Amino acid sequence: MSLQSLFKMGSLFRSEEMCLAQLYLQSEAAFACVSELGELGLAQFRDLNPDVNAFQRKFVNEVRRCDDMERKLRFLEKEVKKDNLAIDDTGENPPAPLPREMIDMENKFDKLETEMKSVNSNQEALKKNFLELTELKHILRKTQQFFEQCLQIILTKYKKNNNQVYFPIIYNYNLQWLSNIVHFFYYRFVAGVLMRDKISAFERVIWRACRGNVFLRYTEIEAELEDPHTGDKVNKYVFIVFFQGDQLKSRIKKICTGFRATLYPCPETPQERREIALGVMTRIEDLQTVLNQTADHRRMVLSQVALNIRVWLIKVRKIKAIYHTLNLFNVNIEKCLIAECWCPVVDIDRIQLALRRGTELSGSSVPSIMQQMQTKENPPTYNQTDKFTSGFQAIIDAFGVSNYREVNPAPFTIITFPFLFAVMFGDMGHGLLMFLFALYLVLKENRYMKHKPEDEIFKMMFDGRYLILLMGLFSIYTGFLYNECFSRSINIFGTSWNFLMEFRCVMTLDPNKPGVFRGYPYFYGIDPIWQSAENKITVQNSYKMKNAVLMGFAQMIFGLSLAFCNRRHFKDKLTLYCELLPQLLFLCALIGYLCMCILYKWSTAPSLLIGLIDMYMLTDPKSNNRVPLYTGQYQVQIFLVIVTVLCVPWMFLSKPYILYKRSKQKKGHTRFMFFHTKFVKHIKLLIIMLISQFDMSEVIIYQAIHTIEFCLSCISHTASYLRLWALSLAHSELSEVLWSMVMHTGLATSGTSGAILSFFVFWFFSSLTVSILLVMEGLSAFLHAIRLHWVEFQSKFYKGEGYIFSPFSFTLIVEGKV
Repeated sequence: MSLQSLFKMGSLFRSEEMCLAQLYLQSEAAFACVSELGELGLAQFRDLNPDVNAFQRKFVNEVRRCDDMERKLRFLEKEVKKDNLAIDDTGENPPAPLPREMIDMENKFDKLETEMKSVNSNQEALKKNFLELTELKHILRKTQQFFEQCLQIILTKYKKNNNQVYFPIIYNYNLQWLSNIVHFFYYRFVAGVLMRDKISAFERVIWRACRGNVFLRYTEIEAELEDPHTGDKVNKYVFIVFFQGDQLKSRIKKICTGFRATLYPCPETPQERREIALGVMTRIEDLQTVLNQTADHRRMVLSQVALNIRVWLIKVRKIKAIYHTLNLFNVNIEKCLIAECWCPVVDIDRIQLALRRGTELSGSSVPSIMQQMQTKENPPTYNQTDKFTSGFQAIIDAFGVSNYREVNPAPFTIITFPFLFAVMFGDMGHGLLMFLFALYLVLKENRYMKHKPEDEIFKMMFDGRYLILLMGLFSIYTGFLYNECFSRSINIFGTSWNFLMEFRCVMTLDPNKPGVFRGYPYFYGIDPIWQSAENKITVQNSYKMKNAVLMGFAQMIFGLSLAFCNRRHFKDKLTLYCELLPQLLFLCALIGYLCMCILYKWSTAPSLLIGLIDMYMLTDPKSNNRVPLYTGQYQVQIFLVIVTVLCVPWMFLSKPYILYKRSKQKKGHTRFMFFHTKFVKHIKLLIIMLISQFDMSEVIIYQAIHTIEFCLSCISHTASYLRLWALSLAHSELSEVLWSMVMHTGLATSGTSGAILSFFVFWFFSSLTVSILLVMEGLSAFLHAIRLHWVEFQSKFYKGEGYIFSPFSFTLIVEGKV
């Protein structure tokens, strides 16, 4: 293991030691120095201008220029994605360019933006013209059919003289002659195109508005048309409206305007329509050629942009972050920038080296100065993590960031969290599926880290892939202990029971029955014969319940031991002897004694709950005709009760009393202050009595709350660990029900029908296993494991009232985490 890895593990157990440093940077070297610190990512700068408005700071104009460049790059990126071009991502991380390079970058981006906007506007105008010509082409094609249908209806409806004789429907009339008839009877028309989803409403409105005095015909355009503004494909209809009179014409045009219909001039004679159609086709061909050339030019420009846009964005974001950070600095009279930052003590040499590199890069002859400052402020918490430990640290930080130099539960959570999860989720089959899923994410992590998933749920699972990997691995182990694989037992080491002697329709295993138990335990885990026993749940519940209490007590004692490490590190002897020690005695006398009884008489012990009640009722087991667990049980229990009772006032009164005595010793302290005023010629003696502010009532109330909370939590937290047993039982029974009611149905059917049925039943069983047992049950066990760590474990030693170390880091800025 390397020295750096050892440092990381030490930092993971307790946060890094931090210091407040002051930096003196020359104006010409400040940009380069901050750039080097951003690449290093080990300094958290403080704002030295909290009262200055953001728009009144020194580098606000540079920040605005960076915002404008970023806006232009986002516009170009949007255009690249619009054309479905792949953005080249080589993983290159270019350094922040110097300020003098900003002008060249601005000119380049402005030229690209102007060129792209010009191409877009020209292309949009060409597409709009192309759309109009295409619509006109379809109108000219459809109007001949409209005219034929309309004129045939007119010829059948008009009367000749007064004899009420109608013209028959004539198909072989000359079209020019029919048009002359329309003109003779003063029929006029309007033609245009309309969106497909509006045609029905358009027909109803125009019929009602014109009182039925119009004749409407429409048909759909077979080809899809492209909207020049959005680029989407749209479907439209060609329509023609016949009417008489200028009043109807005005009304129809208003309706068309309301429905956003596009009207086109259409000649009345077929000869004119043919001539216009030929001209339209020629113009369409010419426009198509121009559009293709425009698209090729646009694609060529965007292809060059796609090769460099990621590097450009990184550069602009780095420049913007540097100027944002420089706005936090203070400028003195000598044009020297003064900064204050939190940094790890172990990395001070690396920070100084980065400052020297920045000074050399800028060409400044004056070196940058860094000096440590003394402060009483609470430093930030900095726990170094990697891709393996980051998921566990995120669980801890979700509850609260640890105080500065407080014991960090994350390294212990790496083991305890997957183990407690596996206790509730134990099944070899389910654990294997979870392990394989996480293993796939681990093996493909480079691909997913390069192209991060957009789905939020999958992103959360990917970030916790190592956590899921250990959860699956531990579930395989606990499933091996429970001897469960998809609720079925596996006979690996034989059995310790003579099951032939007990074989009936319903089998009950009783070790007290002669010849049934062979006298030696199963090699490892639970004997597979229990899968067929009637008293399986009764026996396994007893074991799992006792194990839950034992594991809970062990984790709570471990939490108090970590609290001892905290008190010792902070040299808080008062809390150590007045709180922690009585808490430890109270927990051991109450729950520790219960665990000792569980271990002393594991399988045949009397009711432990009744024994615990009798203990605090000061009842002798012999008085109730019960056999004592061991000799001297009553006397030991009396002693433990006395210890438990004495621990309560010890926790409640000792610390407030000592704090009160310390405050009394500070009274009477005087300070003499001499001052000389401008208006008074002599010196006066001022005696100021400084009495420490100490509120005894507040201290007693605070201590009483914590004492009551701890005493009650010893019982409630121990009972809370019984969720390990409850969820393990629920998962086991649900898995068994799913097997017996689904999978067993297919396997119990014989013959060809059984094989076919088993195929479909298997996929149904697999889907239910994944959705219910893996996802829902896994999420339930995960949340309960979080509860046990946040409340039952961390409440013994963890405050979580700190604030996280947020360094100025280009890596975090480029990844979008800041």
